[in-house]
Amino acid sequence: MNATPEPASVRIGFARGQAQSRQAGAAAGLPRRTVAAAIVALPALWLGPRAQPAAARIATPSQTEGPFYPVSLPKDSDNDLLRNGTLNYRGGQPAWVDGSVTDLDGKPLRGAQVEIWQCDENGHYHHPGDGDRADAAFQGFGRVAVGEDGRYRFRTIRPVPYSGRTPHIHVKVKLGTRELLTTQLYVAGDPGNARDYLWRNLPQTAREAVTVPFERGADGLQARFPIVVAA
Repeated sequence: MNATPEPASVRIGFARGQAQSRQAGAAAGLPRRTVAAAIVALPALWLGPRAQPAAARIATPSQTEGPFYPVSLPKDSDNDLLRNGTLNYRGGQPAWVDGSVTDLDGKPLRGAQVEIWQCDENGHYHHPGDGDRADAAFQGFGRVAVGEDGRYRFRTIRPVPYSGRTPHIHVKVKLGTRELLTTQLYVAGDPGNARDYLWRNLPQTAREAVTVPFERGADGLQARFPIVVAA
């Protein structure tokens, strides 16, 4: 059977790729034999206008819930943790934490709900197991339904360390009555990470999935935390 001939655009593109590879090799002082071997490999790598498969997404790794998930959800449990009822929290470094919730195919997980909870600036949770010592103005827990595009957003503080733990924010994703994921968000570059038992025992790819920078923005720190669940 005769092979289907390549379209002219593909042949032209490949020829240009060969020429560019020769020029680059000459500029770098590479032997002609090395450049020729690289050109032979081009057909396996260069697909021209043909669509290349998308990189596989990795599910956000799960982490322990910890002992301080609320016994009962607070009356004020919206996405603004810096305002609890009529009280405004002035401690810590204000930060926005946002991102998207998608499945392994990259599709927004419509109907999902994201919850976060964390300690206040002094390392205390709103929880009887921590003596209910958290600042009353700090909401400490928030939840929000994702939008049609899968997006979510919280107003909170950059997490702080407390005894035995590096800074982190607890995160839970629900869909209806199902809990799809419980994990923890860490601060990139924090010196406490390497000493934290949970963080340092994650594989490198898993660490990268749950560790994000808190960067300066127009209205405080900004942290982007994409969540991928195997729904």
